[in-house]
Amino acid sequence: MGPDRVTPQAAAAGRAPRVLILTASFGSGHNAAAAALDAAFRAAGAAPRVVDHFRELVHPAFDRASRRLYEAMLRHAPGLWGLAYRIGDQLTPRSRLTFHANRVGSARLARLLAAERPDCVACTHPTPAGALGALRRRGVATPPYAIVFSDYTVHRQWLHPEADVHYVPAEALRPAVVAGGVAAERIVTAGIPLRPEFAEPRDRADARQALGLDPRGPVVLAMAGAAGGRGRLEAVTRVLAELPPPLEALVVTGVDAELARALRARVGARGRIRILGYAEDVRGLMAAADLLVTKAGGLSLAEALAAELPAICFGSLPGHEARNEAFAVCAGAALAARSPAELAAVLRRALERPEVSDGLRAGGRALRRPHAAREVADHLLGIAARQASGRALSGYRPR
Repeated sequence: MGPDRVTPQAAAAGRAPRVLILTASFGSGHNAAAAALDAAFRAAGAAPRVVDHFRELVHPAFDRASRRLYEAMLRHAPGLWGLAYRIGDQLTPRSRLTFHANRVGSARLARLLAAERPDCVACTHPTPAGALGALRRRGVATPPYAIVFSDYTVHRQWLHPEADVHYVPAEALRPAVVAGGVAAERIVTAGIPLRPEFAEPRDRADARQALGLDPRGPVVLAMAGAAGGRGRLEAVTRVLAELPPPLEALVVTGVDAELARALRARVGARGRIRILGYAEDVRGLMAAADLLVTKAGGLSLAEALAAELPAICFGSLPGHEARNEAFAVCAGAALAARSPAELAAVLRRALERPEVSDGLRAGGRALRRPHAAREVADHLLGIAARQASGRALSGYRPR
């Protein structure tokens, strides 16, 4: 770690800079971004700690209840989630609801800051960022803190002018962040933080050999998010099964073991369609595939962009996923299908016409940022070092 990324207090104490990473377990994207940042800060020589805001700073029972409500909406009433998302986007920072939301967990967060004395804080969920802003407005000494976007869209609840920096995934989002009241100098285009393996090239032939796939035939990878895979993946599997050989497909159902069993019973154990259940090496699967069929989660799209894997969005949920999908399609980095019949047609077109996939890869290159986690870690540590040296005002000094 260079001297410009070590606070004077850390250097004097002979310790690594302390970093607090605040996340929340709503979907998988926030925690995945937090885990990627944790790895990047450790690689940079810092000492990070990941804290789940709702579970550890509010109450475990509140965390469980709110997550169950969120997951139930996604599974059974996605339109209701879309409505809640739109309402949240209309709330101003001065609204009563925003005021109370920003106070959730703020007292325990203040005690955590006093006990840990971190050199900086990274927020991968908007609620802890709001709590930090509320503390700073009340005059509580806070370290430099950043908001790290995990979607390709701008939502009002992610915008906090008090924050030292907003890390956005794409340059095209910068004007909307400025329009939301954030100073332009507090916005950095960095990408969505990914695990280190997405910054490393993977050999396609080796990946296919490891999976026992045809080295030359077309391969489609289908994935589900943390919620909403049931129904959507069943439809995707039916479409894939109807496409002719030599197509092979890998279907990742995640933690839904019941869905994996049902799909295996439908397609058989040794057919062209392989049901994988939960998969650790997503990077290897993407290296082996020609196309990805996925909901438009921010993390899934960022991983596909990093792997240069053309994506077809299908079954995206209202709210953040619908906006991610629209952004990626407008950028020429993805295609979208609204029905199984349309998905089949889009798959055939992409598989039969190489120029379609080539165009998607070209469109995605401007958005591809496989080193986002490292860039965020380096930049935020630099901010912390400069503020602690007195080159910026923060009113906070770590021990």
